[in-house]
Amino acid sequence: MRFKCTMGLRNTLIVMALLLSVSTVPFSGAASLKSHAFFNETGELPCHFPNTQNLSLDELVIFWQDQNKLVLYELFKGQEKPNNVNPKYIGRTSFDQDSWTLRLHNVQIKDTGSYQCFIHHRRSQGLVSIHQMSSDLIVLANFSQPEIRLIANQTEKSNIINLTCSSIQGYPEPQRMYVSLNTTNSSSTYDAVMKKSQSNITELYNVSISVSFPIPPETNVTIFCALQLEPTKIILSQPYNIDAKSPVPSPPVPDHILWIAALLVTVVVSGMVFLTLKKRKKKQPGPSNECEIIKVEEKESEQTAKRVELQEPERSDEVQCDVNISKTASDNKSATDF
Repeated sequence: MRFKCTMGLRNTLIVMALLLSVSTVPFSGAASLKSHAFFNETGELPCHFPNTQNLSLDELVIFWQDQNKLVLYELFKGQEKPNNVNPKYIGRTSFDQDSWTLRLHNVQIKDTGSYQCFIHHRRSQGLVSIHQMSSDLIVLANFSQPEIRLIANQTEKSNIINLTCSSIQGYPEPQRMYVSLNTTNSSSTYDAVMKKSQSNITELYNVSISVSFPIPPETNVTIFCALQLEPTKIILSQPYNIDAKSPVPSPPVPDHILWIAALLVTVVVSGMVFLTLKKRKKKQPGPSNECEIIKVEEKESEQTAKRVELQEPERSDEVQCDVNISKTASDNKSATDF
C-alpha cells in the first residue's frame, strides 16, 4: 500500500512539473486550429500527433489544458488520471485514440477559448516533450426562427401596422435585425433598435425589435423578419401575409328613413306641381276654362230668360188686380155720392 501511494504521488508531481515547464515554454509548430461546437453538444479538441515512431500509449503521457492552465484530461502510460482533472471537466471528456482527439461534451458558452494538448515520451532519461498543439474552440448557439407578432392592426384611415419580431437562445450576439415588406412591384426594409438581453447562467442572447410602418391597402403584402448573424448568414421568419382591402360597403339605410325621405319628396314634388299649374292658370287660361265660362254664362242667361217668362203673367194679373181695385173704389165712391 505504501508503494502504491508513493507511485501515485510521484506521477502527480511529474504531471505538475510538466505543466510548469509547458507554461514557461512557447508553443511550437503550426498556428492554432479553429473548431466549432454548438451549445449543449460536443466539441473536438484535436492534437494531430503523427506518431512516426509508432509509439504505444504505455510509453506516453498525454494531457489537455485550457487557457487558464486547468487540466481537462490526462492519460498516463495508457491509464486515465481523473485526480489531476479540474472538477468542471470531470465526466465531460472522452479520448479518441485513433484520431488523437479529445471530445468535450455538453459544451457551454463559457467553454469558448484556447486549448492545448501535450504529448511526452517516457524515456530512460525521463519525460521528453515530442508534440504539442493549440486549438481554439468557438461555441455557437442557434437562434430560434424569428417570430412576428402583430401589436395592433392597421387603422382604416392611416394603414399603419405595428409589430414586433423576436428570436431567443442564441450566441454570439447578432449583427442586425430588420423587417422586409414585399409587394408585387416593390420591396422595402425597416430597421429598428435591437433590444437584447443575456442570461447570466447560459450567456445566451434574446433579441427583439418593434417596428411601425405604412402598408399599401390596395395590394397584397408579405412581411419577413430577418436576423443577420454574419454578413452572409441570415435567418428569416415565416412570411406574414396581409391581403388587399376590399372596398368597404356603405351601411344599409333604415326603412323608416327611406319612408320619410319618400314622403318628403312626394310633398315637395306635389307642391311644385301645384304652384306651377296655378301660375299657368293666372297667365294663360286654357280652352277648357273658356268653355266652362261660356257654359256658365249660357246657363245663367237661360235661367234669366225663364225667370222673365214666368214673371210676365204675374205682372198682368197684378195689373188686372189693380184695375179691379180701382174700379171697386170708383164704384164705392159713386154709391156714396147717391
